[in-house]
Amino acid sequence: MEKKLKVLVGLSGGVDSAIAAYLLLKQGYDVSGGFMRNWDALANNDYLGNPTINNSVCPQEVDYMDAKAVADNLGIKLYRIDFVKEYWDNVFSYFLDEYKKGRTPNPDIFCNKYIKFDAFLKYALREGFDLIATGHYALRVDKEDGRVELHKSFDQNKDQTYFLSQIDEKQISFCLFPLGKIDKTEVRKIAHELNLPIADKKDSTGVCFIGERNFKLFLNNYLPAQKGDIVDIVTKEVVGHHDGVMYYTLGQRRGLGIGGIKDRETASWFVVAKNVKTNILYVAQGEENTYLLSDRAIVRGINWISDPFETLHVGCKFRYRQKDLGVTINRIDDDTIEVIYDEPYKAVTPGQAAVFYDKDRLLGGGIIDEIYYRGVQKHV
Repeated sequence: MEKKLKVLVGLSGGVDSAIAAYLLLKQGYDVSGGFMRNWDALANNDYLGNPTINNSVCPQEVDYMDAKAVADNLGIKLYRIDFVKEYWDNVFSYFLDEYKKGRTPNPDIFCNKYIKFDAFLKYALREGFDLIATGHYALRVDKEDGRVELHKSFDQNKDQTYFLSQIDEKQISFCLFPLGKIDKTEVRKIAHELNLPIADKKDSTGVCFIGERNFKLFLNNYLPAQKGDIVDIVTKEVVGHHDGVMYYTLGQRRGLGIGGIKDRETASWFVVAKNVKTNILYVAQGEENTYLLSDRAIVRGINWISDPFETLHVGCKFRYRQKDLGVTINRIDDDTIEVIYDEPYKAVTPGQAAVFYDKDRLLGGGIIDEIYYRGVQKHV
């Protein structure tokens, strides 16, 4: 009898990873679960700011108990693995540094790069597992020449390849993505058929492995906010006051607290720039204002899953769930590219990821470092 391949599934306590484990069991793999403990909420005492949870149990412990219930239901062993130091050094420190610069980072991408597909994969291989698996909505495609690619998932609404843009081909070759060919509705249906206790558990929308909480209160523990002026970029008039420029992102219109200004039109206000040094948040009125537009970007920290190239016209996502936008890529060096848009786009934001596709195939991505409009650099 052929030996079963051993797979360690990252069980997060959510429904997606639970069904990923179940599908692999059905496919004949020898499956175990691994719960990654990446944040010491008790030591940091930062979860108490969320009034919607029971303060006696931190969110991560709730997730662990859910993961344990899933593992027991499926009859698999669950490993509890500590990556607190790795997460702090490689993900959270970067997260804080970017916010200090006034940028809007996406820690989930670096969590995948350094934790799930690096530290977790290395742990699995050391412990004798052949492969790892996750509940990401992504499709692994094995080529006849032995190479592997990542493609968008069947469920285009849930596709998560954007968050996998910093992993490489070797990491992909050790990972299975069981949800790549099904949609979220089917995942929920299977969970109900199995009577899993997390069948209707809400999808997490919080910061990677930190959970859902009052974000301003959480961030203030590490970067104390300084209140300042909100300034109309056209008239230079002070039109309001902010809680700290780090809390706002380009294109944001909610939560600005601007309204009822005498002799002003009622059109919505949008964040169009930030100046960390002067602590000023700049805004403009109306969805058609040109201050949010850019037509070129410099992207650094480039990771190519496929072979790198000099010039290429591709699709690009500057934000998760954004439709693919046409761009031309010009290689500057091994780490840096110039991205020229087919037409001006709104709210391309330094600190966010630019992720590139050839139709459904994920090519790779990097971090937006500078943005320009009509040859002039725009400041964060």
